Amino acid sequence: MEQYGFMRVAAVSPRVYLANPQKNAEEIIKLAGDAFRKEAAIVVFPELCITGYSCGDLFAQDALLKGAEDAVRQILKATKGYKSLLAVGAPIQFRSGLYNCAILLKEGRILGIVPKTYLPNESEFYEMRWFRSGDRLREPEAISYAGQSAKIGIRQLFKLGTATVGVEICQDLWVPIPPCTFAAVSGANVILNLSASNEALYKYDYRRMLVKSTSARLNALYIYSSCGYGESTQDIVWGGSSMICENNVMLAENERFLRTSSIIYADADLSKLDRVRARNVNFRDVYAGIPAFDFVDAGEALQTDFEKEFLRKVEPHPFVPKDEELDIHCREVFNIQTLGLCTRLEHIACKTAVIGVSGGLDSTLALLVTVMAFDKLAWERSRIIGLVMPGFGTSKRTQGNAELLLQKLGVTRREIPITDAVTQHLEDISHPLDKTDLTYENAQARERTQILMDVAGKEGGIVIGTGDLSELALGWCTYNGDHMSMYGVNASVPKTLVRALIKWASSKCFADAKEVLEDILDTPISPELVPTDADGNIVQLSETVLGPYELNDFFLYQIMHWGFEPSKVFFLARMAFAGIYDEDIIRKYLDKFYGRFFSQQFKRSCLPDGPKVGSVSLSPRGDWRMPSDVNPDLWKEDLKKN
Repeated sequence: MEQYGFMRVAAVSPRVYLANPQKNAEEIIKLAGDAFRKEAAIVVFPELCITGYSCGDLFAQDALLKGAEDAVRQILKATKGYKSLLAVGAPIQFRSGLYNCAILLKEGRILGIVPKTYLPNESEFYEMRWFRSGDRLREPEAISYAGQSAKIGIRQLFKLGTATVGVEICQDLWVPIPPCTFAAVSGANVILNLSASNEALYKYDYRRMLVKSTSARLNALYIYSSCGYGESTQDIVWGGSSMICENNVMLAENERFLRTSSIIYADADLSKLDRVRARNVNFRDVYAGIPAFDFVDAGEALQTDFEKEFLRKVEPHPFVPKDEELDIHCREVFNIQTLGLCTRLEHIACKTAVIGVSGGLDSTLALLVTVMAFDKLAWERSRIIGLVMPGFGTSKRTQGNAELLLQKLGVTRREIPITDAVTQHLEDISHPLDKTDLTYENAQARERTQILMDVAGKEGGIVIGTGDLSELALGWCTYNGDHMSMYGVNASVPKTLVRALIKWASSKCFADAKEVLEDILDTPISPELVPTDADGNIVQLSETVLGPYELNDFFLYQIMHWGFEPSKVFFLARMAFAGIYDEDIIRKYLDKFYGRFFSQQFKRSCLPDGPKVGSVSLSPRGDWRMPSDVNPDLWKEDLKKN
């Protein structure tokens, strides 16, 4: 089974039987079995789950400690056939001290024991009354426990397939420099936290924020499991909070305040975490002074059939956030684009902008950004010259929308048809007028660019580029035609986001132009370089040639943002677009994407300036440096594996 860098993990909050290790063991064994059958490779139980956390002075009773050890023996025996890595909490006597420990076990074998470092000893907590800090056991030492030999100490990491697992316990997370920091910079990409965190007003929000921010700071997977129902509620209440968080993204979270055991699962992407760390130079530069850890071989991870069930939401439109985030996102993108253009105009002391307006999505967004920039600078919109340049393929609908939009926005409108000039040019180079090939199309795009540049020169202005990130990735632009401008405001905005931005702006900023903007959104995407039909309708459709833009943007995001191999991109696309596109369609257009992406790099190597707005950019001066002469064979071969 192909794992694609994913690993299924689980966090458990079992029903607690206070000071009854036997009953707790039975519950743990049952839940561990459920997780194993669910194909979870890592399963985390709460702090002191063998005995219960709130035993108080009973921790000083030999009967409880021996009962806990017997319970661990029982768990080891019952889970001998389980390939899941289990983490359970128990009090362990070692030499002259009692330690609050996490026991890591797999296939009936104790792999290691990690004691808690920071003991809370204020308000409702009195752990120093019973336990010693694991700081006394920095270097792992041999211990005999539950009939097995293992090592106990805080500096242990556990190698489980592609996971390197670090462990901390509850309060360890709440200190200024938690143990997980040292574990992560030493290689741990998965952090387990066995916890016993009680509930109090606002504590949940802080705890959740702490887990998310820690996973983000460490570029790690953080699995948090806390005790729940059955603990003593003499003075405090335990809600049984469990969370699985990957690099600031909450993958799964349980319902608190249940009277029964709960278990949550998530399919974590460890290869993504490794990619994030590889790009994070500062993360790599903090090794100086970090203590050395022992690495414990935990063997191969339990394999999960992700084709059968995939417990991870794959967003089909990764560039476009949902719901309440969309408003914030769109506003931020417009602010970046607008301020970038303002800065450029003021820097070169230019108060005139020239833009080709076609009635399509890209030129519409560029025009809206330009209008917002002029408004921010308190300049007259009439200093924006919107050029409508109808040609052989210009439809009545798009030309009408272009003219109406310019009127609604109060922008200076000029119309310069290109048909005569292009006809003359094609005759000059002996190209048949009825041969609608690439030369025919490029001649129109370059004629429009020449007009824009010359008008800008005549008026003392600059040409605002309209091309977007998706077109640049696919090379869907004419070299030294629409490929060129003096400032490309859409250069790092993908097509799916272009659409979202226009829709947002139509209701938030340009209500007077809402009707025409909505019609532009409904118009098929086309470069309009092939003659229209007899009724003046669009014939040439971009997505017929390139494939759906939502697919191409999905490919672009997974390839550029994460660097995933083609087989994984294909798998994720199948998960994201299940029921929308069949596998053959996805494979066809992914193969085409790689072909175009590699062959069209020469266009991206000489892009004009433009603002970076998101996590993906193809600027040769910024995010992407690629030779223009590389072939995609290696990538296409990987795609053929599936």
